[in-house]
Amino acid sequence: MKNLTAEIKRELRLLNIRPKKSMGQNFLVNEGTYKKITETLELKPNETVIEVGPGLGILTDFLATTGANVIAVEKDDNLSEYLKNKFQYYKNVKIINEDILLFKPNDYKKQIVDCSVVGNIPYYLTSRLIRNIFESNNWKETKPKQVVLMIQKEVARRITARPPKMSLLAVSVQYYSKPKVISKVPRTNFYPQPEVDSAIIKMLPHKSSVSGVDDEKFFKVVKAGFSEKRKKISNNLSKQLKIDKQKIIKILEEINIDPGRRAETLTIEEWNKVAKQLVM
Repeated sequence: MKNLTAEIKRELRLLNIRPKKSMGQNFLVNEGTYKKITETLELKPNETVIEVGPGLGILTDFLATTGANVIAVEKDDNLSEYLKNKFQYYKNVKIINEDILLFKPNDYKKQIVDCSVVGNIPYYLTSRLIRNIFESNNWKETKPKQVVLMIQKEVARRITARPPKMSLLAVSVQYYSKPKVISKVPRTNFYPQPEVDSAIIKMLPHKSSVSGVDDEKFFKVVKAGFSEKRKKISNNLSKQLKIDKQKIIKILEEINIDPGRRAETLTIEEWNKVAKQLVM
């Protein structure tokens, strides 16, 4: 497969851009990985794919060749101008210069068909972006049918964890979707080379809520449960929800959950049972 390091370095020099560590700008240089991401999406002509942080537009090009309509959201002003020039003659590519966390796909809902989301995501943005896509009102009317991201391998492992290694991030993602690691991507596939390996992860949103309670109330209970590490859920729930501990213990025992367990051992289904009993 073609190594794109020299090409990427040349483009960055021409643009007088030095990759910004603060923005997690590590450019993928392995052509095979670009193809893998594109194939994982299984895009069809006229569908919509929202690309997060297109950078130099290499993945954008792969996405455009599928016939899908690409909405590429780039925060960096210089890169955004470069992309607008690069894709000015592409009828199915739209470049938007904006922070993805502020981006409102609802504003483009008339143009969006069978929406997918894709991107190479820096560590600092990962959990905020995922929660934004699944929880924010900005995405309410344009819920994606799939989200394919390249993220740190360790974060991918946390997202796809099972009890007894659950976390608030794992519960948040698995509550809204079914995540699966597609493949691992070595750090040597990037320029500049990061300190950790990455992974491609695919998230398929659930067609209906897995909970019988309001999302906000569900996560109020879950966040309370995870509030202090290595503490029993009975202690955390009592303290954070301001409910008598003995009452919490009684409720947990009634739904066959040991009050001495810790939050990371509970399944989504068990959290659902707890939330149904505790929300007011």
